[in-house]
Amino acid sequence: MKRLFENKTIKALLVAAFWIFVWQCAAWAVGSELLLPSPADTARALVLLCVKPSFWISCALTLLRVFAGFVAGMLLGSALGVLTAISGFASSLLSPLRSVVKATPVTSFIILVLLYLSSTLTPMFIAFLMVLPIAWTNVANGVLSTDAQLIEMANVFGFPKAKKLKCVYAPSVLPHFLSACTTGLGFAWKSGVTAEVIAHPEFGIGKAIYESKLYLETPELFAWTAAVILLSIALEKLVILLLGRIVKWN
Repeated sequence: MKRLFENKTIKALLVAAFWIFVWQCAAWAVGSELLLPSPADTARALVLLCVKPSFWISCALTLLRVFAGFVAGMLLGSALGVLTAISGFASSLLSPLRSVVKATPVTSFIILVLLYLSSTLTPMFIAFLMVLPIAWTNVANGVLSTDAQLIEMANVFGFPKAKKLKCVYAPSVLPHFLSACTTGLGFAWKSGVTAEVIAHPEFGIGKAIYESKLYLETPELFAWTAAVILLSIALEKLVILLLGRIVKWN
């Protein structure tokens, strides 16, 4: 039995089976599909959604918006992280902006952004905005934590800037950057879907979730939620795979 639980796949399946059983028991106790659909009802609703072209269009567009915002946030956040780490003036000037972004509730940002951007662009911008301070902080910390003795050695041996960047700064910054990627992706995904719930783009998972709730289609609401979770896991695995290749390349 102990060896059985040591197998990660079997362990994950047993844990999933346990929580599905708990869910089923709760559905039996409630006794109303409108309030709490069973796992079977949710699976049936998800299958019915999968045969509709609009389901795949919504999933694809949500993934595109979130991933575009995530990439833009990582790129600009990393650039600002490097800038504020090497320049005290830039840090003093720009750090309040980072604090404002981190402190403001995402719902407030969504409503404000909707004043200026379309419902299609708003989820992308919100995802970008949530990732920005995470990448900014992590990369800045990575630059600042670079070993001063290594920097001094590189200066003594006259390393060119490109070699200094690759051999001295990159090994220090890379773990912080990878951490920002994995953390930021989760924030980008949740905030992007939330923005769709409020912004109502023509196609999007968030809009579908809102409409399911509006029309009291609870099994479909649970099915869309399951789709969000599955897509989030798949996107995270893809990003981790890509990051793993970057680490090996370095």
